[in-house]
Amino acid sequence: MADVLEEDPFVSHRSLLFTVAYEMLGSAADAEDVLQESWLRWAGADRARVRDPRAYLVRIVTRQALNRLRTLSRSREDYVGEWLPEPLLTSPDVAEDVELADSVSIAMLTVLETLAPTERAVFVLREVFDVPYGEIAEAVGRSPAGVRQIARRAREHVAARRPRVRVSPSEQRTVVERFLAALRTGQVQELMEVMAPDVVLVTDGGGLANAALAPVHGAELVASLLAQQDRTVSPVWLNGAPAGRIEAGGRLAAVSVEVADGRVTRIHAVAAPRKLTRLDEPAELTR
Repeated sequence: MADVLEEDPFVSHRSLLFTVAYEMLGSAADAEDVLQESWLRWAGADRARVRDPRAYLVRIVTRQALNRLRTLSRSREDYVGEWLPEPLLTSPDVAEDVELADSVSIAMLTVLETLAPTERAVFVLREVFDVPYGEIAEAVGRSPAGVRQIARRAREHVAARRPRVRVSPSEQRTVVERFLAALRTGQVQELMEVMAPDVVLVTDGGGLANAALAPVHGAELVASLLAQQDRTVSPVWLNGAPAGRIEAGGRLAAVSVEVADGRVTRIHAVAAPRKLTRLDEPAELTR
């Protein structure tokens, strides 16, 4: 029975399908639900008529993720405070695929959240997974020409909002290590030295954990909010990048940062308990 399951295309492509759904939704829990729904449709498909199982499965997952995304777009309008993507524990190997690491980064997923559902689906399939326009058109129910226009608009939208400064992996690691060291000491001055003067802190508590309801601007204010003693700060890899796991008073938070000119420019801190259930086992992400 195990051999049969291993040969099933859904099983062999599961990591890819999960990555597609996660990038479209920004939520691992919702991505898993989409995979469950997609499996049911795959199980009932006439396999004899499926020429390319990989493309067929990506199409099913895209359609299910689009349906879920349209529903989530309405519910997220009522979200308490700032909404951030669900962080995933990843192995350092993910960072070796630079394009994959960039596409699943918290910074990129936050930008993708500003796209309309169909734009997000088209962008992810085309820019990340290099799916042909014709296949994308079938998945989203548009013409190939229409998909090309949507892809162009989505690229322009993302380019205008993504971090403009790219840093080397070594610089990213160095700055993150300094930032985590400053978090461990909890000293305001040490935190301010590693942050840019105009740093922005975005926190997501989901209405269940202490978090600022709006972005906090400026190194002095951000440092005063982050300064705290008696906590454990551990280095982890989240979404293909070095990051931090913080435990204090029985509460958990995941912190990722954006870097430019040797300093932290933006901090994403997720404390919503429902978004922190995947920090113990690395997620399998692939293109």
